[in-house]
Amino acid sequence: MSVDTSKADDISDEEQEEILQEIEHRRTLRGVALVVITLIAIAFSAFQMWIAARGYRFGVAFPFVGEFQIASLQQLQVNAIHVTFALVLGFLLFPSSQGDGFVSRRLGTVAPAVSDQFGADHPLAQLTDRLARGVRWAAVDSSLTRITPIDILLAVLSLLPAHYIVTEFDEIRRLPIFGIHAARPIQEVYPVLEPIVTTVAAVGLPLDEISYAYLLGILGILLVLEATRRALGALLMTLVGLFIVYARWGYHIPRDSVLGALSIPVESWGDIVYNLWYTTEAGVFSTPVSVSVRFIYIFILFGAFLEMSGAGKWFIDLAYSLTGTRKGGPAKASVVSSGFMGMLSGSSIANTVTTGAFTIPLMKRSGYSPEFSGAVESSSSSGGQVLPPVMGAAAFLIVEFTGTPYPDVIVAATLPALAFFFGMWVMVHFEAGNGDIGGLSRVDLPDPRKHFRQGWFYLLPLVLLLYFLIVARFSINRAGWYTIVAVIALISLLAAYEERTRLPLVGGIVGLALAQCVAYTVYGTGLLTAGEILLGIADPPGGLSFSAGAYAAVSDLGTITILVSVLVLLVWPQRDAPLLELDEQVDATAQASAEQIGRPSLADTTLYRFGTFIFRSMESGARTATTVVIAVAAAGVIPGVISVSGLGPNLNALILTVSGESFLLLLLLSGIAAIIFGMGMPTTVMYIILIAMLGPTLEAFGIPALGAHLYILYFGLMADVTPPVAVAAFAGAGVAKADEFATATKAFLLSLNKILVPFAFVFSPGILLLRQTDNGARVLTASDVTSLSYFVPEVVIPILGMFLGVYALGVTIIGHQYASIDRFERVAYAIASILLMVPDLSLLVADELLGLFGLPGPVTAFYMTGGLRLVGLIMLALLSFRNRSRVPDEEPKNTPAPGDA
Repeated sequence: MSVDTSKADDISDEEQEEILQEIEHRRTLRGVALVVITLIAIAFSAFQMWIAARGYRFGVAFPFVGEFQIASLQQLQVNAIHVTFALVLGFLLFPSSQGDGFVSRRLGTVAPAVSDQFGADHPLAQLTDRLARGVRWAAVDSSLTRITPIDILLAVLSLLPAHYIVTEFDEIRRLPIFGIHAARPIQEVYPVLEPIVTTVAAVGLPLDEISYAYLLGILGILLVLEATRRALGALLMTLVGLFIVYARWGYHIPRDSVLGALSIPVESWGDIVYNLWYTTEAGVFSTPVSVSVRFIYIFILFGAFLEMSGAGKWFIDLAYSLTGTRKGGPAKASVVSSGFMGMLSGSSIANTVTTGAFTIPLMKRSGYSPEFSGAVESSSSSGGQVLPPVMGAAAFLIVEFTGTPYPDVIVAATLPALAFFFGMWVMVHFEAGNGDIGGLSRVDLPDPRKHFRQGWFYLLPLVLLLYFLIVARFSINRAGWYTIVAVIALISLLAAYEERTRLPLVGGIVGLALAQCVAYTVYGTGLLTAGEILLGIADPPGGLSFSAGAYAAVSDLGTITILVSVLVLLVWPQRDAPLLELDEQVDATAQASAEQIGRPSLADTTLYRFGTFIFRSMESGARTATTVVIAVAAAGVIPGVISVSGLGPNLNALILTVSGESFLLLLLLSGIAAIIFGMGMPTTVMYIILIAMLGPTLEAFGIPALGAHLYILYFGLMADVTPPVAVAAFAGAGVAKADEFATATKAFLLSLNKILVPFAFVFSPGILLLRQTDNGARVLTASDVTSLSYFVPEVVIPILGMFLGVYALGVTIIGHQYASIDRFERVAYAIASILLMVPDLSLLVADELLGLFGLPGPVTAFYMTGGLRLVGLIMLALLSFRNRSRVPDEEPKNTPAPGDA
């Protein structure tokens, strides 16, 4: 049973699409255009799945024949193909203009002005009108429903740079030795174009003297900038463009001026183009894109497979079944489910709309105001990106930039993330008390035990993911691939399983697994190669031990399950699948595609639904990843310019000068910069830019690398709910049909934990379960835990202080605990929260103030911070006791209205 939303103020799929369109400006296509984009998206995902499974060697293996190798690619070539897929999809999914921008409006006045000046029948007016209509036809898509000729042209041009990198890699290897201008001109690469090149050169443009590599580098950079403008807005495109301009002309800044630290050595356009386009150390194809190739995409794909399997809906229903009847239950369920889905999707906006379409109406129905409902959903969805084990895409970037093992990253990120969601839980509870908001009726909710029994298997992929990453310590790419195989195997098993097929299905899987185990034990290889050995085609490599053979067979269990399940589905195509509950998008796609090919009955067959599930997941993953890939490609230019130009050390010196070498001011400036840079930008972009600019400076103050990176990440996520560009909050307001600014204001207040929690772990690394040593920070070990003189004051007390401080902050924001509080009590709760979470903050403020008068500041030793935490605890206890004592005296008629926080 699912949650009953029949009485809720829910929104339709069309309304969800309209909200996403309004925010993301993404097209909704039909017909041939949709088929083309779907095929490209599936090819993109297939390319990435191959890389995750087999690496950078591409070939085809035929049983009893052998393997035919197609290509073995280098990192630059793989990165180029990866970005090219995203560019092509970006130009097809996002319009160049909807005709309502500043430039479009200005150009749109030209034809009417000419007509007014010369008359509508004048040849010049008619020519101008035809040109205007031609430009609109070629470049403007006001309805977001058609692909224009300029989109097709740019998509085709996007193929040229990648084709050159893949086919002319030997020439690219020589570029750093002889220079980019020494590469062959276009007529030598493609002799068939020599007449055209000669003609162009004859009219004064020396195309025959310019290297083809240089031209394609310029073209590639411009295409990335245009795709960035379309998918992410003009702000990021302008920022990246300014850094490119700065790389060329930054040397003009006088070294003896106020901005002298920003002066850089002279760079030619050739060197800039080479560094930004033809290397993996800096520029477009640098570390961010490499991380996307190896880690980010495969986990976006994993999230898509998990969502399309029906796991997302099952998890939301589970959260509601457990909390829905409690005080404020719908909002509490929203906190849990939205955090979980936000962790997988990595997109605050998309998760707010898709998950919020289910959770927000139920919150409104229970009594929460529309503004508060939208704020809870958007704040929880954005917070999902700090929730282990996936953390959106951030965890993988942190792994790559810090060199920290993935298990250490998720261990360090766990407690701060739990503190944030604990704070969200507390605040929706207090708001429920403030507005006397109860839960839903049990008849509208599924039974928790029954619901868990019906879908417990959806948890298996997540359990396997944790096992692969933490216990088996597989590489991130390999773990992601195996987990996707596990999801596909699980759904294939559910699709094939019923009373009639149970015996042949389970028997076939067990029998084939045992045969595989025997083959590994006897021949040291799988069944197919064992057959080749028996036929004398291949030489036996030597058998494995029984334990090794069993382990190898278990590793193949996912593939075996898929093969046997598909065979069962082929033998029994017309059958029910009682355990299979795919996402509604899969069934809708199956119905639409079956009708398109004139076989509507196919949509009812389980095998067709299973195939649709795979392809729909691959398409959904590619669509989600397109924006991320474009973002990291563009953002990679900024750290590339900083590293290539030698700006890094000078930038650190400038930041220290601006902050006056004050640790507190540096933290505040870094947090403000993260919020500003994060407004309207993906989290990954903000993170890449600010870590390149501020990361070394923060670490120079003694902050552990993990702490510095998480600090930037937390503040950057605040941008999604910070007015005036609170995109996630505005999306929540659209779903809740609420006032946008009021929703954004509430979402900002609900997310204030994202400000105090990072301050807490910066000053107390023990919250991250890290210990500072002479060789840097490391994750706590058993000896650290048993050393009570360290563990209690440096780990236990800061952690307890953080959770108690989050609790006190929740009272401050909502204005209600057991009873309502007045202004002076709010101030007292706020002070208690700061003293409990970040006592060092008050000591640093005192140090700065005393320093103005030349007086020594207080020492931030444990006896000082511990004493302040004790003061905060006493304040919280006294305030809570006083507040609790007022409960019997509260008059029901004075109960504040819901949402008056």
